[in-house]
Amino acid sequence: MTHARLDHLLDLMERLRAPDGCPWDREQSFQTIAPYTIEEAYEVDDAIRRENWSDLRDELGDLLLQVVFHAQIAREAKLFEFADVVAALCEKLVRRHPHVFGEATAADADEVLAQWERHKEAERAKRGAASALAEVPAALPALLRAAKLAKRAARAGLDDGSGDALARSVDEALASGGPERLGAFLFALAARAGARGVEAENALREACARFASERTGDTR
Repeated sequence: MTHARLDHLLDLMERLRAPDGCPWDREQSFQTIAPYTIEEAYEVDDAIRRENWSDLRDELGDLLLQVVFHAQIAREAKLFEFADVVAALCEKLVRRHPHVFGEATAADADEVLAQWERHKEAERAKRGAASALAEVPAALPALLRAAKLAKRAARAGLDDGSGDALARSVDEALASGGPERLGAFLFALAARAGARGVEAENALREACARFASERTGDTR
């Protein structure tokens, strides 16, 4: 049943992109669809936060549509097929779970995460420590990217930020009020920046780019 429905979905997408299909769908590209893909992922997250399972079902369908849409565009460009996407995913699932499909063992979720981190670090070591930062997507929301860059940099020994005066002030905020105080601090920063005509998201995005560039040469 699932296989037949998936085939039907792929057929529908191919039909929409056909010469006599939907004019809007035919005009789309990877670049024009990408923003919708990100939006649908956020809508999935929103449905989960609201614990609205009917909405989650619908939003997961919308997210799946994005995967199918990108795969159809790739197929037309002779880059890869939807089946290749599935095959790569299956291979990755097996590779990342040696405690299930291989000889490794893991007693609990924490041990699984520790094994996975060691596996990722070994892969990055082969490519050079700087790759730990270069692999953090530039398209992430700035605050999320900043957190990932800082975490990866500390692990790679590139920079832990502990000597920075601003970092110490954040430590003080966390020590005195925890996440709530830090959240209020971040909100105040964004509000004050906006009042002075500075877009906080863009400012942080540029700071992330500088941080990565100084350590890896990546100018994104």
